[in-house]
Formats: sequence, structure tokens, C-alpha cells
Amino acid sequence: MKEVFAYRLKNARILRGISVQYLTEKLGVSKQMISKYEKGLSIPDGKKIITLAKIFEVKPDYFFTPATVNLSDIKFRKKAKTPKKKVESIKINILNRMENYLFIEGILGVKTLFINPLQDYKINDIKEVEDLALHLRQEWNIGDDPVSNVISLLETNEIKVIEINDDIQNSFDGMSTFVNDSFPAVVINENYGVERKRFTLLHELGHLLLNIDEKFSDKEQEHICDRFAGAFLLPKHILLKEVGVKRAKISLNELINFQKQFGISISAIMYRLAANNIIPESRIKTFYIRQSTDAHFKQLVNRERFLNDEKSNRYQRLVYKALSQELISISKASSLLNTDIKTIRERLTII
Repeated sequence: MKEVFAYRLKNARILRGISVQYLTEKLGVSKQMISKYEKGLSIPDGKKIITLAKIFEVKPDYFFTPATVNLSDIKFRKKAKTPKKKVESIKINILNRMENYLFIEGILGVKTLFINPLQDYKINDIKEVEDLALHLRQEWNIGDDPVSNVISLLETNEIKVIEINDDIQNSFDGMSTFVNDSFPAVVINENYGVERKRFTLLHELGHLLLNIDEKFSDKEQEHICDRFAGAFLLPKHILLKEVGVKRAKISLNELINFQKQFGISISAIMYRLAANNIIPESRIKTFYIRQSTDAHFKQLVNRERFLNDEKSNRYQRLVYKALSQELISISKASSLLNTDIKTIRERLTII
């Protein structure tokens, strides 16, 4: 019991960014006692537990609920300057969100069966990613069509998507992991634009699905997943058909049309053209130099033009489904969605 309480207390404190000093003042105990709580050496009395529940806006039994989620083989894309405390806060946030996800699926009796269509293919050369991205498109019945909604596609194929609100210095891009060693999950920063979200989602999907040879360094693996994301959004054979096998130059208008149609940034398209030897390396170097020196050009290039939205709503749908079937209370739905009860009542219409 002490170990469970220690785990819940420390996680709640880190997630909320609350200092040990703040807890000592609210509970009237020493820092050493808070340390004992978080190490599982002691447990507070009932009155202090109620105070902690109010501080962290949870029910008292939260502190005695054993953890149900384990994240394995985490691929975490963060900025180098991201503080360690921020990284831990994000991870704990993900753990809590995933626990809620599994809880609501359990209430509804949802069964998850994930099959990796690429598990039997080992990557020994980065160019092999082109064919694997195309193979996955075929397995998921996309064909040559643009992917209208990446989040919906992943969720349809039993991959959980969680969006984290991280607006502090844009410190977090995304991460991928296997939950309880059984099913995959992708987490992204919900504050990013639609094209960046789409690319990040598919980059993380690459980490989940691709069997990359151990000879590749971490940096090389990142390049492989970048190429996979680009190849999935805009396959090589479409580029060759529309642009040609060899081009000395290409117009911004052509790139914008691809961007609007396939939901991939102009910078990523330029990378695709160079990686597939359609344009010379010198052309992409010129592109990046102009981007860094010409403010107007940079603004044109970085403008997002893909109109479809990228939002994950499966979890919310499951919560409202459970609520409409009276499997959970409005109070529980409020807790699961981190939304006030008044808003839940306004959104809930039973037919």
C-alpha cells in the first residue's frame, strides 16, 4: 500500500509541477516527511490524504489505485534544451492518459488486436523504406490516394493516439511506445500545425513498425523514420510521375500543389525530391540557404496549406459512449476528459 501511495503522490506532484516546499506548507509536515511519503517509507493520515486529494484535484482513492500501465521501448522526440523535470512531467502525463484510455476500453469491453504488417522485413538500407511505406499503404488499403487524416488512419488500425498540450518552448514533438508490451501508442504535441503533426505521427509510426538493423546509429534511425514518413505521405512513384525522373529546377507553385493535395510540408517535399535523386543536392542546399536568408521566401515556404484537421477524438467518443450507456457517472466522465461537469452536461445529448 505504501509503495502504491508513494508512486501516485510523486507522479501527481511532478505532473502538476508542485514543489515539495508547497506540500510541506499545506500539510504542515517537514520536507523529510514528504520524502518518506514519496519513497514509500511512510503514509499520511486520512485528513492529510483528503488535503492532498484537494491539492491534486483527484479523489482520495486515486492514491491507492495500483498502476495498470507500463510503457516499453520508448522513442522520445524532445528538444535538447528540454529540462529533465519537463521530460518526466510529459511521461507521467502520458502514463495517466493511457491509464484512463485502458480504463474506458475495459468498461466498454473493447478488445485491441494489433498486427504489424512490416514485422517480417528488416531494413539494411535506407532506400528500402520507400518500398515498405508503399507496402503499408497497400496493406491499409490506401492505394495512391492522399491520406486525408493520419490520426484516424492510425486509430482505425489499432494504434492509440494521444495529444499532449505542451506549449512551453515547444519542447516536445512526439513519442512512440508499446503499452503493456502489447499494443502501440503514439503521442504528439497538439499545439503543432497540421502538416507537422502528420509528419511527426508517421515518423513515430516508423519507430513502431520498422525493423531497423542495429548497425544504424540513433541519428541514422531518425533519418530512416523521416524518410518513411515522407514516403508514406507522398510515394516515390507519384513524384516520378508528376515531377519527372530528373529536374534541374522546380517551381514553388508545383510544390504548393503537392503540399495542398498530400498534406506534407514544402521542406519535406524538397527532401523527398533530393533523396530520390530527382533534383541535385546543390538545389536543396540552395533552397535551405534561401530559407534562412530570405524572410519573405521562408514565410511562403512555411505557410500551412493542408485544409483537413488532425485531431484525435476516439478516446472522447468512448467516454461519451460509456456515459450514454450509464456505465460511468458524469463525475467520472468529467475526470476522464479533464473537463468540468457543466460542460459535460451541455455536450451530452441522449437520443
